[in-house]
Amino acid sequence: MTQPTNRAFINGALPEVTIDRHIYGHFAEHLGRCIYEGVWVGEDSPIPNTRGIRNDVVEALRQIRIPNLRWPGGCFADEYHWKYGVGPRDKRPRSINTHWGGVIENNHFGTHEFLDLCEQLDCEPYICGNVGSGTVEEMSQWVEYLTFDGDSSMAAARAENGRQDPWRLKFWGVGNENWGCGGNMRPEYYADLYRRYATYCRNLSDNKLYRIACGAHAADYRWTEVLMREAGRLMDGLSLHYYTVPGSWEEKGSATEFDEADWFTTLQKTFFMNELLEKHTAIMDKYDPQRRVALIVDEWGTWYDVEPGTNPGFLFQQNTIRDALVAASNLNIFNRYARRVRMANIAQTVNVLQAMILTEGEKMLKTPSYHVFDMYKVHQGATLLPMEIQTEQYEQDGAAIPAINGSASRDNDGKLHISLCNVKPNKALEFSVELVAIECSQVTGTILTDSAMSAHNTFEDPDAVGPSEFNEARLSGNTLSVPLPPMSVVVLEVQ
Repeated sequence: MTQPTNRAFINGALPEVTIDRHIYGHFAEHLGRCIYEGVWVGEDSPIPNTRGIRNDVVEALRQIRIPNLRWPGGCFADEYHWKYGVGPRDKRPRSINTHWGGVIENNHFGTHEFLDLCEQLDCEPYICGNVGSGTVEEMSQWVEYLTFDGDSSMAAARAENGRQDPWRLKFWGVGNENWGCGGNMRPEYYADLYRRYATYCRNLSDNKLYRIACGAHAADYRWTEVLMREAGRLMDGLSLHYYTVPGSWEEKGSATEFDEADWFTTLQKTFFMNELLEKHTAIMDKYDPQRRVALIVDEWGTWYDVEPGTNPGFLFQQNTIRDALVAASNLNIFNRYARRVRMANIAQTVNVLQAMILTEGEKMLKTPSYHVFDMYKVHQGATLLPMEIQTEQYEQDGAAIPAINGSASRDNDGKLHISLCNVKPNKALEFSVELVAIECSQVTGTILTDSAMSAHNTFEDPDAVGPSEFNEARLSGNTLSVPLPPMSVVVLEVQ
């Protein structure tokens, strides 16, 4: 059978919606070495820091324009009691991190430290409140402590702990994974709890909360149905969690030792995100045709077996060019669903799962996934342009996925950006793009690729995988010709 021509059509006369910058959000949980060692080293550390927060990590995250950061979990949020994490650090209670390794949590990184981190990053905080084991009063008092500009016991406690003025706080999660580690609840029960808790998460002073309800795990469409029917009018966002796991939950597979069959399965499972967004969006459209409520994909990314010799509860894994293709493909999907998807948070920021950054003592490296976020930051806040792609299939053992995926946007300066992925690990592909109603005279680009499927950065060779200039694209009239190397991510700028 003759393979179809690999091509796309982009119509500049049909601008769609703004790609919300918060789609490029991140997630930092008290899990393994994400917070402690990864972000927080303490003020007395020889590692350069600002008020205990690593300078190198902050600088790297600012480079990719991190728009928001979700904290303190994850499952950790389901047992987090915020009052343990305020006040003098030497007097803060110690607790057990029951979800992640059974280690002792000293609560040295709490509310003030997290919001200091967000201020250093110039990003929006996204706090996830405890519904699983917390109380309505506890959550209500946390909101008051954070946002009330007046005379109350919580505002006085905030001032006593070093912060006179309230914070401006927008994103507020009312629970996490309440279908699982957050209480093993039925959707009907959680919907009623959400209505109750959200009622007491009040807009105080001039602060306005954007309330996000716990949404479904993967293809649990009934959860979305019940939540939208019973509580949709009281929420601003509904979350969705989906991880790319190439194996089973018991044997997920190695992050660095895999063959092409594993490569294919990983990308195939990644593309299931398309179906999830289509079906969850259809349910939300039924109850919210104006699309007021956002779909918030606040946990996504690859999940493999931990690196040999590391604590199984710390979820530390390496990050290869395969993960770069997963990250780029997901971001292309989110861009295309920008009418409903208005925030997403890759898991996680440092040293956990599909991390942006890995640290080892004073050393720090940027992963291939980090470089994807750096390349794709041009889409943040840009206008989505419709992009119709025709592509050959990538086939393995009777299954098939699109060989090429992509998305396109126009920024405020009128520049067109096209992001493309060739997911085939062994075949270069010729690709053409027909530009309709788009004036253009030049094209430049950046590429991320490698010759080995398992290529990754190490502390011995931290720059083994990184982006480089891409000069192979050719513009002839309104047709763009792009040779895509195997397993490559390419971002083009056309102007």
